[in-house]
Amino acid sequence: MEMLKKLFGFDPKTSTVRTEVLAGITTFLTMSYILAVNPGMFGLLDGMPAGAVFTATALAAIVGCLAMAFIGKLPFGLAPGMGLNAFFVFTVCMGMGYTWQFALTAVFIEGILFILMTITNIREAIVNAIPQNLRYAIGAGIGLFIAFIGMQNAGIIVNNDATLVGLGDITKGSALLAIIGLVITGVLYAKNVRGAMLIGILATTLIGIPMGITEFQGVMSMPDTIAPIFCKFEWDKIFTLDMLVVVFTFLFIDMFDTMGTLIGVCTKADMVDKKTGRIPRLKDAFMADAIATTIGAALGTSTTTTYVESASGVAQGGRSGLTAFVIGCCFIITLFFSPLFLSIPAAATAPVLILVGLLMIEPITKIDLGDFSESIPAFACIIMMPLAYSISDGILTGMILYVIINIVCGNFKKITPTMYILATLFILKYIFI
Repeated sequence: MEMLKKLFGFDPKTSTVRTEVLAGITTFLTMSYILAVNPGMFGLLDGMPAGAVFTATALAAIVGCLAMAFIGKLPFGLAPGMGLNAFFVFTVCMGMGYTWQFALTAVFIEGILFILMTITNIREAIVNAIPQNLRYAIGAGIGLFIAFIGMQNAGIIVNNDATLVGLGDITKGSALLAIIGLVITGVLYAKNVRGAMLIGILATTLIGIPMGITEFQGVMSMPDTIAPIFCKFEWDKIFTLDMLVVVFTFLFIDMFDTMGTLIGVCTKADMVDKKTGRIPRLKDAFMADAIATTIGAALGTSTTTTYVESASGVAQGGRSGLTAFVIGCCFIITLFFSPLFLSIPAAATAPVLILVGLLMIEPITKIDLGDFSESIPAFACIIMMPLAYSISDGILTGMILYVIINIVCGNFKKITPTMYILATLFILKYIFI
C-alpha cells in the first residue's frame, strides 16, 4: 500500500485497489470511442494512414494516462481530444488549406507553451482575461460543430445547392444505420450503462454487416507503424499570423477543456480542499496534460487532453492515479486490436459525435442571456462554429464582438488589456489574410 501511495497518491482510507481498477476500466470504456473516431477523421487527409493514426492515438492516450498517474496522481483519463481533432482536420487542414504537418507543428508548439505556462504559473492570468460567458460559449459551439460533422459523415445532412445543407436519404444506407446507432447509444446512455458509447459503436457496426456497410477486416494484429506520421513537422511557417492563430486556438481550447474537466469532476467527487477551495495537485495535472500533448504531436496526432468521461470512473469510486494507470493499461491492450477498430464505419461513430456534441453544449445553460453585451458575443461564437465550419472563426468572432460591443456600451472595466490585444490581432487577420 505504501508503494501505491508513493506512486499514485493512493489512499486506502478513501478507496480500495479493486475500486480503482473498476473505475479505470469504466473510464476506458466511456472514452475508448476515440480509437474508432480518430482514424476515420484523420484518414480523410492524404498521407495519414488510418492504421498509423490508430497506433498514434493509442500511444498518445497511454502517455497521457501514465503521466497523469505518476505526475498528477489523479483519476483522469487522457487521449487526443474531440473538438481539437475536428479543428485539426476540418479547420486547419481542409478549411485553411494547410498540411497536416503544419497542424502537427502547431500542436507541438502548443504543448511546449503549455509546459512553460505551467512552470511559470501564468495560465491563471490568461484564464482570468477571457470573459466567463465566452468560455461557456466556446464549449457549446464546439458541441454543435462536432454534432454537425457526425451528421455529415453519416449522410444524415448533405449538400443542397438551394439551401447549402439539407436532409439526406435517411431510409437507407449509412444515414439509416447512423440513426439506428443513435437510438441504441442514446438509450444505453440514458439508462447510465457503463461504456454506452463503445457498446453503441460495436452494436451499430454489427448491424452494419448485413446492411453491407461494415467491412470486417479482422480482430487482432501487430500495431501499425507510426513512421509515416512520426515527427513530421513543418517549421517554415512558424512565424506566420495563421500559425499564431492556430497555436492560440489549440492552446485556448485545450486549456479550458482541461480546466473545466478537472474543476468540475473534482468538485463533484468532493476532492476539492474545503479550506482553500483548491484542487490538489492541479499544477501537476496540467503538467501531465502538457507533456502528453507535446509527445502526442511527435507521435502524429492532435492535442491530447483530459477527458470529461473521467467523471464516470470518479463516480465509480476512483480517487487516485491508480485509476489513470489502469486506463493506460487498457489502451496498451487495444494496440493489438487495430483491425477490429478500423472495421468500424463512419456511420457507427457518427452517433457518438452527435452525443458528444450534446454533452459539450451543457455550458450554454450558464451563459447570462439577459445581458446582451455578454450574450450577443457568446451567441455569435456558438453559431459561427458550425455555420462557418470553423472553430477558429467562431472564437475570433466572439472575442472581437465582445470587445467592440462593450467599448461602445462604455463597459471598459469588463475588458482586460489581453482582450484588447487579442481582438486587435484577430481584426488584422481578417483584414490582411
